[in-house]
Amino acid sequence: MRICLLSYRGNMYCGGQGVYVYYLSKYLARLGHNVELIQGPPYTWETPWCVEHRLSNYNLFATRKFFYKNLPSPEHLFRLFYPENFYEFLATRLGFFPEMLGFSLRAYATLARLWREKRFDVIHDNQTLGFGMLLIQKSFPSPLLTTIHHPLSEDQRADFQQLPGFTHRLRRAVYYPLLMHKLVVPRLEQIVTVSKVAAQSVASAYGIPQEKVAVVYNGVDTEIFKPDPRVQKKRRQLIFVGNTEDRKKGIRYLLEAMLYLPRDVRLLVVDGGAPRHIVMSELMHRYNLGERVRTTGKIPTEQVARAYQESEICVVPSVYEGFGFPPAEAMACGVPVVSSDGGALPEVVGKDGETGLIVPKQDVRALAKAINLLLEKPELAARVAENGMRRVRELFSWESSAKNMVALYEEMIERRNRLRKLAH
Repeated sequence: MRICLLSYRGNMYCGGQGVYVYYLSKYLARLGHNVELIQGPPYTWETPWCVEHRLSNYNLFATRKFFYKNLPSPEHLFRLFYPENFYEFLATRLGFFPEMLGFSLRAYATLARLWREKRFDVIHDNQTLGFGMLLIQKSFPSPLLTTIHHPLSEDQRADFQQLPGFTHRLRRAVYYPLLMHKLVVPRLEQIVTVSKVAAQSVASAYGIPQEKVAVVYNGVDTEIFKPDPRVQKKRRQLIFVGNTEDRKKGIRYLLEAMLYLPRDVRLLVVDGGAPRHIVMSELMHRYNLGERVRTTGKIPTEQVARAYQESEICVVPSVYEGFGFPPAEAMACGVPVVSSDGGALPEVVGKDGETGLIVPKQDVRALAKAINLLLEKPELAARVAENGMRRVRELFSWESSAKNMVALYEEMIERRNRLRKLAH
């Protein structure tokens, strides 16, 4: 099968969408399919198993503060005045998030060019949700499948809950392209998401029947994320993995929980997300945590796995997750998890007290109590870790994910062929 994947950001450091497109493309190729990836920056790591088409943009996390940042080189300056480029450049610096629309239009133009030489059996978009997706759906005979990890309204809700003051909230209100998504998503042919909770959220947010939303779980790379008995544990070290600028991830609640834990408890924060860690800096200053918290910045996946292996507990305090890679990765490494009940996290972590400890989201004292329980009861921590590792191996493999996705592709192709026959 010839498969074209679309992803407006490809790099793993951008979050779950980057991890998703990297591993899905890899395991689809392992199943013998021909995969091509059209992606925007920051780009994925090397993917020798598929053909890449790297599209540029004029966004790249720029803000009004950096008006001249990411300007094209002098010889290409005229490209800034192409309509989609100028829109994206200007909108970013005015405080909007134009990346999805800009990429969707570029992806449409790229597909139109590629289509002259090759045909794809299916086109699979990774949460772009821009107007260009409707052009793609209408212009090409292949079915379009769209992955939605979670509605962006969940990001906005987390921002509103944690941002101080009306002005900050107003900026976030206009930042997200929620109106575009409300117009685009109900018109898409088929949607797939990564958990049952995410499917409910997507159906509710966009007013679509839940049967239109399929569920295919993500996987975990158990070739990298696995126990390593050679690695020495760092006593009473906790680990948090995620973008601290994303308020959905709940770093605020974990840092506050540190105030209720013994002073010898340390926290390692693995954050490869946004280049400026404003939220983290403010919180560290507010809670005066000093040397109790250490950050790594961007590190390779193998080092992330080692960081899990060195830690006694992985803490996932998210307000909402459509799936949640960090708890699954930690469990695969044989590390016990303390998680909030935000979004699909209970669906990933499993039964409270057996495969992990689950506490109410945003409940700082409950979070601290659960962490302390595992620190003080090593036999409970060991049992939870063993059960969690078994759960991940049984439920969350990328091979199964790719096979289930192919079954969905085939179902869509068959449905499209039936409709063509009826039309004739």
